[in-house]
Amino acid sequence: MEKPTASSQQPTASLSLALSGGGARGIAHLGVLAALDELALPVGRLAGVSSGAIAGAFYAAGFPPREILRLLLATNVARLTRPAFSRLGLLGLDAVEALLASYLGSRVQFEDLQKPLTLVATDLMAGESVYLSTGPLLPALLASSAVPIVYRAVEYQGRQLVDGGLLNNLPVEPLLAAGGPVVGVHCNPVNREARIPTLRRLVERTLHLAINANTAHRKTQCALLLEPPELRHFRPLDYRQAAAIFDIGYRYALGQAAALGALLA
Repeated sequence: MEKPTASSQQPTASLSLALSGGGARGIAHLGVLAALDELALPVGRLAGVSSGAIAGAFYAAGFPPREILRLLLATNVARLTRPAFSRLGLLGLDAVEALLASYLGSRVQFEDLQKPLTLVATDLMAGESVYLSTGPLLPALLASSAVPIVYRAVEYQGRQLVDGGLLNNLPVEPLLAAGGPVVGVHCNPVNREARIPTLRRLVERTLHLAINANTAHRKTQCALLLEPPELRHFRPLDYRQAAAIFDIGYRYALGQAAALGALLA
């Protein structure tokens, strides 16, 4: 696919979107973005973490949401897991980097994007969030998505960076600083009726609750929070349910059309 060209023009009145992480549940972001495009509600800037970082990066580069979904459906996610045998992670990101570069370009910069974008990673050594919005896009995107322990940390700008959701899974801060209505898109509602029959499910549940804890205050800072409750039935690795997850985000955002439009009134 030909890489979309960049444009410096931005709408005078637009929404700012904070896109959470959530593994496969983050595919709902694409449905939300598709609905916003269909409703002709302009998005001025984005901030994303983990799966929200990937959705935000492709959208900011000019890829239509349904095209991003098509690319995802054509990807064998299992083939993106290569052993790294590293002290900082079990899997490498080389295959992921090659795939992203094939679509976005290996030398793409934040400044090349059609919309301002901020990605969030976690500095393992400093124990703090790192906000990346200038320079090379790919290392920032990989760092924001590198799930701790599972993926090798990304060495960038003298830091050891991993998934930004570890400390900030709803990155509203860079959007609040820029002004304008902030819409938080959170794809990790808690399933209070979930069963935990295995150790793997227990680990998933523990991480889910721990990460959700860092979003509570940030949710209150959003002018509007979109959190489709149906997503509670999906697990972080349910990539085979991509089409259904996309549809949940799409239908939920359409149902919030009046509230979204009121933010720009």
